[in-house]
Amino acid sequence: MSLKKILVIEDNPEVRENIAEFLELANFEVVEAENGKIGVDRALADPPDLILCDIMMPELDGYGVIFLLSKHKETAAIPFIFLTAKAEKGDMRKGMNVGADDYITKPFDETELLQAIESRLKRSEVLRQDLSKSGFENFVESARESDSLLQLSENRSSKKYAKKDMIYLEGDQPNKFFLIESGKVKTYRLHTDGKELITGIYSDGEYLGYMPILQEDTYRDSATALESTTLKVIPKEDLFALISSNSQVAGAFIKMLSQHAQDSEERLLHLAYDTVRKRVARGLLEFVEKYGMEAAKKGIPISREDLAKVVGTATETVVRTLGDFKQEELIIVEGRNIKIPNPKKLEHLKF
Repeated sequence: MSLKKILVIEDNPEVRENIAEFLELANFEVVEAENGKIGVDRALADPPDLILCDIMMPELDGYGVIFLLSKHKETAAIPFIFLTAKAEKGDMRKGMNVGADDYITKPFDETELLQAIESRLKRSEVLRQDLSKSGFENFVESARESDSLLQLSENRSSKKYAKKDMIYLEGDQPNKFFLIESGKVKTYRLHTDGKELITGIYSDGEYLGYMPILQEDTYRDSATALESTTLKVIPKEDLFALISSNSQVAGAFIKMLSQHAQDSEERLLHLAYDTVRKRVARGLLEFVEKYGMEAAKKGIPISREDLAKVVGTATETVVRTLGDFKQEELIIVEGRNIKIPNPKKLEHLKF
């Protein structure tokens, strides 16, 4: 098993070397940085499992370090412990408000430091789960169990939706978000001329409806069940409690939001510049991703209208392109079902 890596950011060389030596004896891998700027660079280049950081430093102080690292999804959720000679309550409060997980004053007892590190690493194992697929529900439950101070609402229940049932409507005020226990959901937006563009397809274990809650805005799109679907309904108070309870939780949501933004930008790029063939191929691959390879080989029930709304073109154009793909033996069409025996051929479509 690999050693846990700790980044020590401290401008006093004697203090830094003493901490490094002690941590190495405690069976940790240690990376040293003599100021905040170098510490940020090293954290981004090779993210550690935990960061110990002095506050008063040249180049960039500890508050600046945690601020910059919180902007990157790779480092936002790393446990962060401030080391400082200051003991005033105001400084402690400021340290915690900017996202630090702990605050240890110098001089400190080595046992105290080791206990703080082990406690934060252990908690990190519980809380720093990737908030995707089925891990999200485990994350919620782990957060409840790991901190007795969390007063999360227990008003969670499952709700069943039939195919084409509306889950939420664009423009509505959100008071909950959803985890898909089973089924498939599409989100979409309507243009002023009434045309629909599908913005996302979600399957088992994925979550939806959290973005407008975080943005304190109305729903930017609508959501409808593509098939018989069961959703776990989670009040927005749970989401706020998770974010406010721990910086690692907030960091995990930053990672989610960053990924969402990247996915949206990539989607827009392909809609703007890809040929229709490439867009239809990408649309089919999106269904493969959500339904799985086994379903792709057996046949996915893809509505031509829905595929057109994913691709952003007319249904007739999609039908003609599917006909071409069938002739080229890229797909097999059986009624409304589409079999995709080799998705890689679609993935590497040249034009």
